[in-house]
Amino acid sequence: MSLYTKSGAITITCNKRLTPYLEQEVKDLGFTLEDTFVTGVRLQGTINDCIRLNLNLRCASQVLYSLKQFKAQNADEIYLQLKAYAWENILKADGYFSITSNVLNETINNSMFANLRVKDAIVDRLREKTGKRPSTGAELTGAVVNLFWKNEDAEIFIDTSGDSLARHGYRKIPGKAPMLEALAASTILASRWDRKSPFINPMCGSGTLAIEAALIATNSRPGLFRDNYGFMHLNGYDDTVYQEERGLLEKQIVEVPGLKIIATDLSEQAIQNARKNARAAGVDDMITFRVCDFAATTVPENGGGVVFMNPEYGLRLGEITALEETYGRIGDFMKQRCGGYFGYIFTGNLDLAKKIGLKAKRRIEFYNSTLDCRLLEYELYAGTRDPRKQATTE
Repeated sequence: MSLYTKSGAITITCNKRLTPYLEQEVKDLGFTLEDTFVTGVRLQGTINDCIRLNLNLRCASQVLYSLKQFKAQNADEIYLQLKAYAWENILKADGYFSITSNVLNETINNSMFANLRVKDAIVDRLREKTGKRPSTGAELTGAVVNLFWKNEDAEIFIDTSGDSLARHGYRKIPGKAPMLEALAASTILASRWDRKSPFINPMCGSGTLAIEAALIATNSRPGLFRDNYGFMHLNGYDDTVYQEERGLLEKQIVEVPGLKIIATDLSEQAIQNARKNARAAGVDDMITFRVCDFAATTVPENGGGVVFMNPEYGLRLGEITALEETYGRIGDFMKQRCGGYFGYIFTGNLDLAKKIGLKAKRRIEFYNSTLDCRLLEYELYAGTRDPRKQATTE
């Protein structure tokens, strides 16, 4: 039976705190989950299923297909277990592959050594069975083998993704302190945005939030922007399956007449970069870009949409002091200009967030890299609504 049609365990990983949004994505694609954990989900499926998952998921990092579970006390046992595996049925003897790993074992103080033993086992097996030696290296451009090894429990996977899915492939100019695309998409999915009403993104930086909003609204998937995955470099790969799945991505794109996405930034260079990124994503005609102070951003009246901001967090005392005024102005802008909208502030500095002067309706936990962050939600009432329900100071 082909590896592509043989059912096995699939682990889909994501960054911490993105699991709820990944879980919903996978379910929406029609898959049944067996388990969820802090950094991902598990299910049963084939590598052909992995192809569909790779092309469609916004919040994922890697789609891993399990080959074998085993016990190993040390790196020599890893080598022996993997040299006995029939890699000639999976990897091309004259191809290229890489090793990645997640290792927590008392006999290993450098995961690169574990990677080396995995590589040696595979190369020795292929050379013994085929007389050929594949190329290996660190670049994730060919087949990718992943080792998970915790204490004595080990599992070996084919990483069907290769390079991380968290980077969606359209962003050519990241800009200063960019939000990873998977994180940006997850924060939007966590919001109350209906994908039809206005999406206002002051302080847009390189445009990631505005671009992801346009892609989500039109059901445009990350697979549209990428043409190389780990699954393409295995024995038995049939390009027909990939092309069919790729064709479905084109067919499921929808138009959203009248959708307003507005992105502004004080930096002219940032807006230039954001425009280039939006053009690469094919959504530049959906986003109105403007160079201005965030407080001068156009907010359509009676829009009923969302205002989404990702201000700087401040790393040093001087920066934090300067940003206190900025966060205060953000609160004023939302109170005075954004009535009828939901306001969202993504920040890694909760002390600065207090300067906004509004009481958050929800505080949704995220990480930005290793930084503990919150997506703060504010319900911004319009006009003279019941003052008991108005956003109040904290």
